[in-house]
Order: sequence, then C-alpha cells, then structure tokens
Amino acid sequence: MENMTHNRDKKSLQAVNLGLGINIGLAALKTIIGVTGHSPALLAEGINSTSDVAYYIVASIFVRMANKPADDEHPYGHQQLESIAAVVVGSFIVTTAVAVWWDAVEKVWGLLDGQTTSLGASQLALWVALLTVGIKIFLTFYVRKLGKETKNPVVEAMAYDHRNDLFSAAAASLGIFLGQRGLPWIDPLAGAIVALLILRTGIYILRESSVELMDAVPSKELAQQICEILDGLPGVEQVQEVQAHRFGPHSVVNVTIGVDGNLAVKQGDEIANRVEDLLCRSIPNIRRVHVHYHPADKEHQGMTLDQILAEARRHTVDYEP
Repeated sequence: MENMTHNRDKKSLQAVNLGLGINIGLAALKTIIGVTGHSPALLAEGINSTSDVAYYIVASIFVRMANKPADDEHPYGHQQLESIAAVVVGSFIVTTAVAVWWDAVEKVWGLLDGQTTSLGASQLALWVALLTVGIKIFLTFYVRKLGKETKNPVVEAMAYDHRNDLFSAAAASLGIFLGQRGLPWIDPLAGAIVALLILRTGIYILRESSVELMDAVPSKELAQQICEILDGLPGVEQVQEVQAHRFGPHSVVNVTIGVDGNLAVKQGDEIANRVEDLLCRSIPNIRRVHVHYHPADKEHQGMTLDQILAEARRHTVDYEP
C-alpha cells in the first residue's frame, strides 16, 4: 500500500512539473513572437500560458502538501488538498475563459465596425501556434493517462486544461492562417467559440471537485458492491447499514452487520475482522473499514439496497440535548 501511494504521488508531481516546465517555455515564446510577429491571437495564447504557469505553481504547492503523511490532527492524511487544488485550477480556467471571450468579442466588434484593422501575422507566428498544437496533443493524452492511473483530481483537471489549450491553439492557428489571407475576423470569432468550450470545462472541474469536498461518495454503487461481497460470508446473516466518507482518493467505510445473537463477543469480533479484511482486499481505494455488529432480527431481514441506505440516513441525526 505504501509503495502504491509513493508511486501515485510521484506520477502526480511528474504531471505537474511537466506541465509547469512546458508552459513556462511556451509562455515566453508565444508572448515574444506574438508581439514581434504582429499576432494578437498568439499574444493572447502567451497570456493564457502565463496564467497556466501561475496556477501550476499553486497546484504544485498543494500537491506537495497533500503528500504529507498522516498526523494526529489528520489521521487519514492530507489528500483532501488535492480536491482544493482542483478547485483552484477550475477557478483559473473559468477566469481565463471569461477573459478570452470578452477580448475576442471586442476584437470582432472592432473589426466589423472598422475601428481596428489587421495586416496579418508573420509566418513565424503561425509555426509557433502549430508547434503549440503538437505539444498540447502530446500533453493531453499523456497527462490524461497519468490522471487515470493516479485518480488524482488535480492531474485530471490538468489533462482537461491541456485539451483546452489544444483547442485554443488550433483556433489561433486557423485565425492566423486566414488572417494572412484577408479574413482577420475569423481569428477572434474562433477564439470566442473556444472560450465557451473552456468555460464549460472549468465549470465541470469546479463541480466535480466540489462534490469530493462535500464528502460525496457513490453510495448506491458502493453499497451494492459491499452487499455482494458479504453475501454468503460465514457468520454474516444481514447487512443492516452502509456508510462511507471520502478522504482524497480513498474511502473510509462504516458497515453494520447482523450476526447470531447467541454468539460470544469474541466470536462476533472474529466475524467483524473477517469482514474488514475481505472488504479492504476486495475494493480498491478503501483506506479503513469500521464494522459494527448487532444480533440479527426480523426488522432487518431481506432489506433492499435502498432500505439499507435509508437505515444509515435514519440514524444520522443532529444531536439535541
């Protein structure tokens, strides 16, 4: 388990550091060529990459803090910080999308109104934009692969961000190409459309990471899996309640089972230990299982999955002295 956690943390930092290093290089290159090559589209791309650098630094700090071992105040570790980092990334993406959209709308209006003109960008600006497309294609697939392996919300958010950068760079390339051929309004129009796609991704990342911070777990799916695993296990006559709490990529599960009421406490404890061991070995990402056992009774006989979940909610009430 410790080796798997170390490998996960290593891959997460690899994704962050790779994105940070490449975005630093792209930010400098696109900004310089955007100015010297008279390309507003590439200059906007440079500003986008600069904002990427800012939140990659923030994400890097959060990922390193999330790797801290458990302590007395955080017995299950600090990996909730990964979800907080994903919220930061999502917020930056939404902010960038709004800025790009507003800038694109202003440029389209200026060109159609005749207030601004465009002489077309240099050929070097087009090549830099196409180079960005190639780099972002690689990063999108590579970081998405690391995200699936680590189940880290920060890495998954960065994979989405690389995909957004790919769309943005492709739109900039098309805009530069057509602008060189007398259609300058295509450039900002494509940017406005891409900004809406970026906004959609940012909202998705915020929603998913917020769900994790709210301690939401796939209750029905997890309860179904637990009931199937415990079905037929010697000593377990009923599954009465199932609850779970999320801690980063891991879950802590509370299970209440019904056993023969005539058993000694030691025998009940042995059954509970078997349940804990079986669930930890059978379900990935379970950090801990707490098992409570009561005498099996008619009230809990033949309960459906919905009834098991409802039973857990029924016993979760606010304390009123």
